[in-house]
Amino acid sequence: MSKLSKNRKASLVKYEVNKAYTLVDASKLVKDITTTKFDASVDMDIRLGVDPRKANQMVRGVVTLPHGTGKEKRVLVLCSPDKEAEAREAGADHVGLDDYIAKIKGGWTDIDVVITMPSVMAKLGQLGRILGPRGLMPNPKSGTVTMEIGNAVKEVKAGKIDFKVDKYGIIHSSIGKVSFEADKLIDNAREFYNTILKLKPSAAKGTYVKSVYLSSTMSSSIKIDEKSIE
Repeated sequence: MSKLSKNRKASLVKYEVNKAYTLVDASKLVKDITTTKFDASVDMDIRLGVDPRKANQMVRGVVTLPHGTGKEKRVLVLCSPDKEAEAREAGADHVGLDDYIAKIKGGWTDIDVVITMPSVMAKLGQLGRILGPRGLMPNPKSGTVTMEIGNAVKEVKAGKIDFKVDKYGIIHSSIGKVSFEADKLIDNAREFYNTILKLKPSAAKGTYVKSVYLSSTMSSSIKIDEKSIE
């Protein structure tokens, strides 16, 4: 059995592990028990009563957090020349097409989001094995395949995130940073949670939301009373 670190011991006396806290209390507590020297991310984990192996129970969507995630997203736009100026003006970090396709083929993936247009998707098929496993493949459902390139870039930069339930039935996402005021974490958490509620598959039976936890990088998880979130 591994030994508890000094910081871990100190955090455990500040809350009850098995207690379900209100979102308001949990948002304050997660800041209090975080001991990292860097600005840690605050994560929300929601376990759903769905079977992700069944297509009619897949939960996937996008949400724009009111206060962003606190993380600067590196955006690559793969587009035709006539859209390059629009992408750059909107704040894209990298803009191009064939040169970046070649770069990705060579192993470069130093980006967080890839945005493209419908007419270019055929060229991206050859990048599926590289971008797919990293969650970088553009998808019309997440708004990353669009003719509205400028708007798509601005939304990502403003805090838009793409999420999907994993094979264990859990949706995991960062909803901010420890440096955020508790009120901002609360707003982001509610927006994220309520978006997931709206996406409940009609085929899902029984309890939809089974549990919700809040944690930060390297901190303990805090259980949340779902009724306190809505």
